[in-house]
Amino acid sequence: MIDLALVRVFLAALSGWLDHQQQDVIAYLIEENRTLRAQLGGRRLRVTDEQRRRLARRGKRLGRRVLSQVATIVSPDTILRWHRQLIARKWTYATRRSGRASILVEIRRLIVRMAEENPTWGYTRIRGALKNLGHHVGRSTIARTLKTHGIPPVPERPTSWRTFLRAHWGAISGADFFTTEVWTWRGLVTYYTLFVIDLASRRVQIVGSTPHPDEMFTRKVARSLTAADDEESLRHRVLICDRDRKWSAPVRQFLADADVRVVQTPFQAPNANAHAERFVRSIKSECLDRVILLGERHLRQTIREFMEHYHRERNHQGLRNELIETSSRVETSNCPIRRRPRLGGLLNYYARAA
Repeated sequence: MIDLALVRVFLAALSGWLDHQQQDVIAYLIEENRTLRAQLGGRRLRVTDEQRRRLARRGKRLGRRVLSQVATIVSPDTILRWHRQLIARKWTYATRRSGRASILVEIRRLIVRMAEENPTWGYTRIRGALKNLGHHVGRSTIARTLKTHGIPPVPERPTSWRTFLRAHWGAISGADFFTTEVWTWRGLVTYYTLFVIDLASRRVQIVGSTPHPDEMFTRKVARSLTAADDEESLRHRVLICDRDRKWSAPVRQFLADADVRVVQTPFQAPNANAHAERFVRSIKSECLDRVILLGERHLRQTIREFMEHYHRERNHQGLRNELIETSSRVETSNCPIRRRPRLGGLLNYYARAA
């Protein structure tokens, strides 16, 4: 029979040998990790969420004391914190959200939208419109919602600027000045250029440029805009302009006598004439800010080239990314593509050659 004492001695020796070998393996891995960290040169080690989960599971089994001896990538407290977050995430359940809250948010948005888009609609009218959409809402709820959003009742509710523009679409223009710095024999001179933009078609008419935008200049351009026999005359009956002193009372009266209604924007409200402001940003960022203008003639030529590009070669987002003036020529896909440069390649248009 096998001596039990001998077996115990053998198992103890084997266990000691295995434990010693395991300690050597751990010591080697620790040293290897230190070598790899030294290769990082002090940079932060990026660890993924999956790697954090694996380290947290293993680290929890070892405990803080053993971790303090073997952990080299991060501190033992960090590993144990990852484990606590892993446990907390396991017992965190996503709560089911009821559809009632989202429906109420949608109804509030509809109430505000209907009141803003229809300034003459009262509580009962809005209630009926909501009923058509399958929402049954009381008048008190509508009144409370509008009051929360700062929208007054019907008699005190003003017409929005967007509604005014849409109501006069096709018969309204915007006018404004933009400035340009021009080098002349007198030095750097600021030129003021007046333009008129048709809001519906986005077509722009450059009226004139001058370093002295006084009332005489404004009256002169107003006279040319309202000339009955001029092809470039102002055909629209409503003209939006800001409250600059260049649009003086005599100038506005002159336009009113020519049956042109002048609507001045509120103070410090550039969005009220947003189409004109957008054109100013386009001509400056795409052209004028990228050219050193040498004299008035150079300024006029540069603006003329940009306007040709603007009307015939530039796609406009407000027109569904179409051109203002489209060519009637039919082009086939077999023709080569040619570039049409303007201002030395500052402005380009690509089309197929005939």
